[in-house]
Amino acid sequence: MNSPAVPTASWGRRIIALLVDWTLCTVLVILVFGLDAYTETGSTASFLVLPVYVVESALLTWLAGGSAGKLLTGLCVIPADGRLRRLNPVKALVRQIMVALVIPPLVFRADGRGLHDILAGTSTITFATLRTLVK
Repeated sequence: MNSPAVPTASWGRRIIALLVDWTLCTVLVILVFGLDAYTETGSTASFLVLPVYVVESALLTWLAGGSAGKLLTGLCVIPADGRLRRLNPVKALVRQIMVALVIPPLVFRADGRGLHDILAGTSTITFATLRTLVK
């Protein structure tokens, strides 16, 4: 398939969603390990934000259709064919690992789907677009 069945969300909203997720994951790590451990030079606590982000976003994308940041900014992840169904959990995890690698989302097609979405067979859409699919 050369293009997704539905229009994809803007990159601006996706970046805001990523910032929300990263902030939430950072706060979670600080709550668990403490601010002192997080800010200490050479501390492993600050390095835990990335794996916490990957797990949070993969788990919520699989179970709820999007990470906390995506859902709070009105975005969700669906199969690229537009058929509404739960994503495969392995594909959701691989998708988020690719996002964590940074480069795959930056390599994208004209339709707005990055390598992470292409590999996982997903599209990131707005709630408004989702409502049109539910009708």
